[in-house]
Amino acid sequence: MTMTRANDDVVALARQLLACPSVTPATGAVFAALEDMLLPLGFTVDRFVVGEAPDGPVENLLAWRTTGAGPHFAFAGHLDVVPPGPGWTSDPFAPEIRGNLLYGRGAVDMKGSIAAFVAALGTLSDDLPGTISLIITGDEEGPAVYGTLALMERMAARELRPDLCVVGEPTSSARLGDVVKIGRRGSVNMWISVAGTQGHVAYPHLADNPVPRLVRILAAIDALVLDEGTDWFQPSNIEITDMEVGNPTTNVIPGAANARISIRFNDQHSGASLVERISAIAAAEGGTVMAKISGEPFLTAPGTLSNLVSGAIRQVTGLEAELSTTGGTSDARFLSRLCPVVEFGLNNATMHKLDEAVAVQDLRDLVEIYRLIVERALGQSAGA
Repeated sequence: MTMTRANDDVVALARQLLACPSVTPATGAVFAALEDMLLPLGFTVDRFVVGEAPDGPVENLLAWRTTGAGPHFAFAGHLDVVPPGPGWTSDPFAPEIRGNLLYGRGAVDMKGSIAAFVAALGTLSDDLPGTISLIITGDEEGPAVYGTLALMERMAARELRPDLCVVGEPTSSARLGDVVKIGRRGSVNMWISVAGTQGHVAYPHLADNPVPRLVRILAAIDALVLDEGTDWFQPSNIEITDMEVGNPTTNVIPGAANARISIRFNDQHSGASLVERISAIAAAEGGTVMAKISGEPFLTAPGTLSNLVSGAIRQVTGLEAELSTTGGTSDARFLSRLCPVVEFGLNNATMHKLDEAVAVQDLRDLVEIYRLIVERALGQSAGA
């Protein structure tokens, strides 16, 4: 098989993706641009739209190329971006280079990483044995209901299951290559409701004020110490993120009181166990709980994959990457069900900020790091 080498200019590729407005959920032009980059490289591309309102529809892209018997290496990412907001120095969807930086919404989170991976593909040997796939969603920044989970269903239907996966999230902190994510904490949000009986404040015996009961529930929750952390995870934390009574009248006891909490938890817990624990606290005061579990914690223990990534980083940058589980959630929480997965990408200093930008040299160095990772992943037996 002979593939063109036209798609190896990472700056040009990044600019093509950045020029496509793709506020979450992304559809259309940005996926067409990526498809046009992959087809000349011998990839089969499957673009599909799935889901209904309010969390859909969402466009996704699954691409794969097999050049012989060998391991299956996957790269995962997202083409959707958060809204740019007002105040940019230049048009956030008209990428431009100023100094040594390429500016545009999504430059680091994470169109730049996707461009770097595509550019790396253009430098690989045509006869490198194994399968390479790209798992690209248009909804990571939003609800993520019909994004990577739908892609995983599509992969299962096609009997595509990777042995190793790198997610191109911007994990680097001070310098490209200083941090690799090998896990993430789980996330659950809970809405606590306490019903009462409305009445006049001068006749409290004829009413039932729910506010003191909600306060006692929140005090009990705030006093919880879930754990002290583990070797790889920081302690789990509970944050009260909202309280609402909505009572505009000074002489009325309200009929209901509500609050919301958010828990980020390590692998000593599950989302379900935390919902059960908080529900019991609320029930003791007559409260009820509605919960949404956004993701469970995962850990890819240091081993083959983290060594591959760290070794490539070391060869290109000279840095010894820190293996970390800090930060928020990512789609790696889903992909970890399939195979060992780590996250590695560009510097995250400007992600979700005005004038988001990536260093041009970082893009070029990332191409070389990704190339080494793929070559070494396909050049040895896959493992944990």
